Amino acid sequence: MTRALHLTRRFFTSLWPGRPAARDEAWVAGILGLEELALWSRMANHDRRHSIAVTRRVEETLEGSPYAGDPRWLEASLLHDVGKVDAHLGVFGRVGATIAGAVAGRDKAPAWAIRDGITRRVGLYLQHPALGAVEIRAAGGTEAAARWAAAHHDPRTWDDTGIPAPVVAALHDADDD
Repeated sequence: MTRALHLTRRFFTSLWPGRPAARDEAWVAGILGLEELALWSRMANHDRRHSIAVTRRVEETLEGSPYAGDPRWLEASLLHDVGKVDAHLGVFGRVGATIAGAVAGRDKAPAWAIRDGITRRVGLYLQHPALGAVEIRAAGGTEAAARWAAAHHDPRTWDDTGIPAPVVAALHDADDD
């Protein structure tokens, strides 16, 4: 699916404010440790629903492979976007941040993040992969989950994660539906 189509679909599904289904939240609680679950629970409802959908697709893709049943990959898919919480941006703010990053370049994000107001929030949002990795480590998450969070938007770094290539492909494909 093209990136624009993916983002359009994500935008419209993000507008629904509902929580994930109780059975899905219970499933997540069976995968994550208590501190990781607390971290995941801070995410917006639409981000939690998205992470569940991604994780279900990862689980399905890995079924029958040597990587099936490894909770590290499920944790990585559930927590990959956890760094978005720090930006405190709603759906429309995220759209603006994504456009700002595309126009000005994501390399501006660190300078923006030390400013005030909306500029800071845009900078933090654009740095969500690195911020999420820090938070996952602080919550006692696996190194694989932290590395995937840090790398999930940058294919040039995927080989450096130590995550097997078939798992990286499953994680990426499930997220870029």
